[in-house]
Amino acid sequence: MIQATEKNFDELLSAGKPLVVDFGAEWCGPCKALAPMVAELAEAYKEEAVIATCDVEENNDIAVRYSIRNIPTVIFFKDGKEVGRHVGAVAKSTLEEKLKALVR
Repeated sequence: MIQATEKNFDELLSAGKPLVVDFGAEWCGPCKALAPMVAELAEAYKEEAVIATCDVEENNDIAVRYSIRNIPTVIFFKDGKEVGRHVGAVAKSTLEEKLKALVR
């Protein structure tokens, strides 16, 4: 799983593929529940999209830049621009639907 950090975030945004970032923190229970689903999607869609996680405590500048106020927050980017977001715990199928729409 790719770790999005303040050092590589802009590079991930401009990689030419849709980007999905799971914003969370190590101490967050719902984030821990979401993490395996995000990892499964990352493996299943590794050819079509970049899927990464971002620890908001270690990368506060990114959290502020995208107004992350609650975690987990999953943001979907296409062509470097935010095109969708989901806040809170969510079913894998919901994330996969949004991801499929991005890669079409």
